Amino acid sequence: YVGFDLTATSLHIGSLVPMMVMAWLQRAGHRPIAVLGGGTTMVGDPSGKDQTRELLEPHIIAQNKAAIRQQLSRFITLDSGRENDALMLDNGDWLLDLQYIDFLRDVGKHFSVNRMLTAEGTRQRLERNQGLSFIEFNYHLLQSYDFLVLNEKYDCVLQVGGDDQWFHILGGVDLIRRVNGETACGFTVPLMTTASGKKMGKTESGAVWLNPDLVPPYDYFQYWVNVADADVIRFLKMYTFMDLDKVEELSTLEGAEIRRAKQVLAYEATAILHGHDNAGKARKAAERLFAGSGEVADMPQRSVQFPILAIDAYVEAG
Repeated sequence: YVGFDLTATSLHIGSLVPMMVMAWLQRAGHRPIAVLGGGTTMVGDPSGKDQTRELLEPHIIAQNKAAIRQQLSRFITLDSGRENDALMLDNGDWLLDLQYIDFLRDVGKHFSVNRMLTAEGTRQRLERNQGLSFIEFNYHLLQSYDFLVLNEKYDCVLQVGGDDQWFHILGGVDLIRRVNGETACGFTVPLMTTASGKKMGKTESGAVWLNPDLVPPYDYFQYWVNVADADVIRFLKMYTFMDLDKVEELSTLEGAEIRRAKQVLAYEATAILHGHDNAGKARKAAERLFAGSGEVADMPQRSVQFPILAIDAYVEAG
């Protein structure tokens, strides 16, 4: 399973690797479980943060949940009638009604505070004297408990997440062993960076969101077209479902021909998220625009108001 906290109205490109892992495992015959954090988002994951997250109201979390559910459904098959149809669950269904004393007695007793203080994120916060709220300290128990619930109800034995989730994943693995005497596993993926070392999905204008209202299909297409030459083959393997033989053919392109591989990457990545129709429109819009045929309807339009320069400043500038 892969968990997604509902802290925003959209996931971004940084979430794509675990999403693609789910998609590939489903194609290999396994049943993925996407867990939406309706419960854990009420607490907030302190991993990688230098201060306490803003606590969101329940109605905001519900809105985020609906939007992110739609995005995830583009990557995993939910209702096809097959045995390995993906499940999409909300951990609020089992976390929000927990009896606190019972939870502490049944689950909390298996956790060592000394060990929790050694977690990388916790250690860094304490070393910087930034502190850690008690509610954040509980997050580790809640995510570990998620894994236990999924193991008991759905026979889930593998949790996938970013490498910043390693400590939480191990907490779930250990809890399952202690409570049920069973073996579970964790699988982490590294923080993705470009060939230049820049964080994947970060641009001058901000994060590359998966929500088309925040990043239109055309802009999403252009993001992939503009990746560095050194990244294109690696990204074709990671962010598309193309056969490796076809990817290897594209890897032989050199010089200006590499742009053809980028066009393939952009189309395939956009088609997964926004559908082949929108991917085709984005490709045609880019072709017409760069061919110099003028304004294109499918290209996003933005109005920018420039301040009126003072006359003397204009004259002084020449």
